[in-house]
Amino acid sequence: MTPVVRRRTSPLADLRSWLESDFSAGFPGPVNLPLVRIEDFVDEGTYVLRAELPGIDPDKDVEITVDDGVLTIQGERSEESKDRDHSEFRYGSFSRSVTLPKDSRVDEITAEYRGGVLELRVPMDQTTSEPKKIQVTRPEG
Repeated sequence: MTPVVRRRTSPLADLRSWLESDFSAGFPGPVNLPLVRIEDFVDEGTYVLRAELPGIDPDKDVEITVDDGVLTIQGERSEESKDRDHSEFRYGSFSRSVTLPKDSRVDEITAEYRGGVLELRVPMDQTTSEPKKIQVTRPEG
């Protein structure tokens, strides 16, 4: 049975996630930040986060940090100087933060970049507890 990942997020993390979502892509100004699209899931006791980052050099363009249970991917996608008639590519700085599951072993995180996708694997402690039934008593009298 696959364990359920329960993440507690702060309202500020939820707001940041909303600002980085596709919903904000059509708005002008500071809300229209370069987007880092992600997916996450649990695979056999490991939290997996995949981020779409095409066109970057992971050795030079990306920094991954963990601070107080929050994993942050940040970097910059550089624009080549070429004459173009049209481009929908996004260039410049990007950042995306995700709250890790409570039982993550952050010292064992691994990262791999393949085909424009950065995949991070975060081992989790496998502490499964059986449900416990609590008996209700009534005082005499």
